[in-house]
Amino acid sequence: GRILLDGIDIRKLRQDSLLSQIGIVPQETVLFSGTVGDNIRYGAPDANDEEVVAAAKAVQAHSFITALSKGYDTHIEERGTNLSGGQKQRIAIARALMTRPKILILDDSTSAVDGETETRIQDAVETQMHTHTTLVVAQRISTVLKADKIVVLDKGRIVAEGTHGKLMESSPIYREIFESQLGNDLPPEEPANGGARRSEP
Repeated sequence: GRILLDGIDIRKLRQDSLLSQIGIVPQETVLFSGTVGDNIRYGAPDANDEEVVAAAKAVQAHSFITALSKGYDTHIEERGTNLSGGQKQRIAIARALMTRPKILILDDSTSAVDGETETRIQDAVETQMHTHTTLVVAQRISTVLKADKIVVLDKGRIVAEGTHGKLMESSPIYREIFESQLGNDLPPEEPANGGARRSEP
């Protein structure tokens, strides 16, 4: 198989060119030594303070940042021990959005935030990435309900793919996962022919 980026096999692209177009936020968040603001600005060093704040607001991080002792100038301790898991994840997502990547990979990167905050983060990612591609790896099914395409893995193999609506009709495994996690807490049904917004590998 092969992976195409704008119709071009990625093996034909220079590695630095390819990597410059990809943003990734892993589940185990990596923060760098420095201030909160420096971490958000890391991939876009020329960004001004207003852009940093806008990115933080988009991922629901501004309120907790301003509550820190020195706000955006608060120093992040080694391994981010002075921040919660959800706070670190939000800073990492803001940092990724600052680079305006053509491809954004979110690897279970909202696992430490509550459902309401996750929904707001998803909306922010959708707004910025609506013309680009977002790949979401998730165990929490609510994270991917609105994806353009959901790929279901079982024991390392692809067992089903499609929109939420299609999978609810055709995939017993997907339906079982949905019912075990959300039960009767049903979201608005997605059209069976698509019309969703985010992509998930």
